[in-house]
Amino acid sequence: MATKSAVQAVKRPNIVATGTIIWLGSEVMFFAGLFAIYFSLRAMAPEQWAAETAKHNFIFALINTLILVASSITCQMGVWAAERSQPYRLGGPLQISRWGTVEWFYLTYFMGAIFVAGQVFEYATFVSHGVTLSSNAYGAAFYLTTGFHGLHVSLGLIAFLLVIGRIYAVKNFTHKEATSAVVVSYYWHFVDIVWIILFWIIYIAK
Repeated sequence: MATKSAVQAVKRPNIVATGTIIWLGSEVMFFAGLFAIYFSLRAMAPEQWAAETAKHNFIFALINTLILVASSITCQMGVWAAERSQPYRLGGPLQISRWGTVEWFYLTYFMGAIFVAGQVFEYATFVSHGVTLSSNAYGAAFYLTTGFHGLHVSLGLIAFLLVIGRIYAVKNFTHKEATSAVVVSYYWHFVDIVWIILFWIIYIAK
């Protein structure tokens, strides 16, 4: 007679989640390269950095950063709702404590879109001050690092829409849909952490 331990299914790590974590590891290396470029250019032109960073609107950038950080919280709330198999809200729209994954992800998407719009506004302001991608070393470093990050945020927004669409498309919310929500949250938390580092480097550690 087989023992209980012999007939128990072996628990293996989720392939999708594991693959996402490995891929994010490669993204870490990518951004590490961008940081290296930024610091190398700054070391060659410290006076230029002092002059150009003074043109930043720190308060505006801080508010935009706090919005993105807050979106990580709402994203995680959506993940917790997915883990308890609650795709939609169970009460009224103002009963936030009873929201499901869809409502929390919609809010996360909205906050992420505000962040991207804020970045575009800052770019427009910088261009009006004569700082462009080709104007000088600081312009190249600033637009390169923040631009690639903004691209990653935009891809994250698309991912949220895909997860929300998938939830609407299926009849029953299953482990697959919950896994999709978790995987997107990994990516979103990653881009948030990268931005916090960028914010410190660009706006504080001038």
